[in-house]
Amino acid sequence: MALAAAQLRSGWRLSVPMALAALAGLMAALPLAGVLIAALQGESAGIALRDILRYAATSLLLALAVGLATGFVGSIAAWLVVMHRFPGRDVFAWALALPLAVPAFALAYAYADLFDVAGGLRTWLRAGPGFDLPFGMRSLGGAVFVLSCAFYPYVYLAMRAAFLNQSVNVLEAARMLGCDGWQALRRVALPMARPALAAGVALALMETLADYGAVQFLSVQTLTTGVVRSWSVYGSTASAARFALPLMAFAALLLWIERRGRIGRTHEAGNARWRALEPRALSGAGAALAAGFCLLLLTAALLLPVGWLMWTALEARPDWPRLTGAGARSLTLGIVGAAVTVLLATTLALGTRRLPMAARLASLGYATPGAVMAIGLLVPAGLVWTLLPGSGRAVAIVLLIYAYAARLMAAALEPIDAGLTRVTPSMTEAARTLGRGEAGAALAVELPVARGAMLTAGLIVFIDILKELPATLILRPFDFDTLAVVANNYALDERLGQAGLPSLLIVALSLPAVVWLTRQIAASRPGR
Repeated sequence: MALAAAQLRSGWRLSVPMALAALAGLMAALPLAGVLIAALQGESAGIALRDILRYAATSLLLALAVGLATGFVGSIAAWLVVMHRFPGRDVFAWALALPLAVPAFALAYAYADLFDVAGGLRTWLRAGPGFDLPFGMRSLGGAVFVLSCAFYPYVYLAMRAAFLNQSVNVLEAARMLGCDGWQALRRVALPMARPALAAGVALALMETLADYGAVQFLSVQTLTTGVVRSWSVYGSTASAARFALPLMAFAALLLWIERRGRIGRTHEAGNARWRALEPRALSGAGAALAAGFCLLLLTAALLLPVGWLMWTALEARPDWPRLTGAGARSLTLGIVGAAVTVLLATTLALGTRRLPMAARLASLGYATPGAVMAIGLLVPAGLVWTLLPGSGRAVAIVLLIYAYAARLMAAALEPIDAGLTRVTPSMTEAARTLGRGEAGAALAVELPVARGAMLTAGLIVFIDILKELPATLILRPFDFDTLAVVANNYALDERLGQAGLPSLLIVALSLPAVVWLTRQIAASRPGR
């Protein structure tokens, strides 16, 4: 009995990893508490409840449409590259994830310019074939198209992994019962991959609700644009916080959906095939349709918009000192923010086995848009600036990195946590028998094993920081523009040629990291 009591007391003892994990979780939740405080204090800018509800309805409609579109195209693309052989399949397997390198606002600039009344495409159509398009991109439909192109890779990657890990016996049984490829997808593969589909769509919806640059440029009024506009135009933190409250509710709902999407993954993994499923070779019209679908998707999300931005940038007069300065700031923030975020995520991964609540707090931060994080940090920022006058620039940069880390901590946590699963209990026990404490065993055994996963997490965070716009707009010091902010400023002046240059620099900086990540993912492609 005494031994059991001693073990119980030892099990509940607060260790260094647990304390650090609790601190990291609280850091992710602090901006959310700041939003609640700001919403309850101060005077609003006279914004009516009906306006907030109207913005919320637009956000909800946009999210539902993007969720349907990304779920459809992402699932079809994953099914084609995993279960079939056709021309270009090995390239499409990793190339279909490359649009992750392109900011959504860059796609908005390209398509708005391309489909503008005086744009190149519609000018050519009027001069050549003699007709005009009956629609433009600056609408809710245009925003759905742009955001679907930007965020379908989240669904594609989740569904590709799910299809790769499905039971070969079940799929072969479906074939033996006479199911063709599409019937097997609808009746067998999709129901089995439903957890991954829910998780991938939830991630796409999180990014949709968090987007500011694309929807603002396309004249779609969402809750995120309401947050930024309340702060930047009306100077009201309270109004911005009240716009942020429905976003926080949406974030909590999406987090619940994403967590529910994880239920069943262990069941699926337990039924994973022990041999490779032979992909079905397509020929003739089937092969042409499969390759055409993948090529059309890649063209719409990457090749056409990036190519158009490059074409228009050739006619622009670049302000190279401004661009190089913004590029250096973006690169510095990306590297420092990724390092801080990975450090906090690593402490979470080491401590959350005994303190899972910390991981839940960090996950809520990831589901929350960057604009909301920034508004939540304005409350403690004002206190610091009052206590330390003259420290505004340094404090703003620190808070900006804090906002990045608080929002992206959970994105880094997942690969690190997956990497730590390779550490067996016997490895940790061996370090403990050699006199290492819990923290010492983590440094000597667990972190070296998870080193590759930490690199993957750092690259994911680095890419997201390069593309982050609303949090940077709100928290950055004066005259501290990043590439995303420079592109946004040019776009507001309708100087899309100049806006294309910083957008292309973001793509150039993030594309190597995306290529490395997608090649790693595609390294386990089927049939090899």
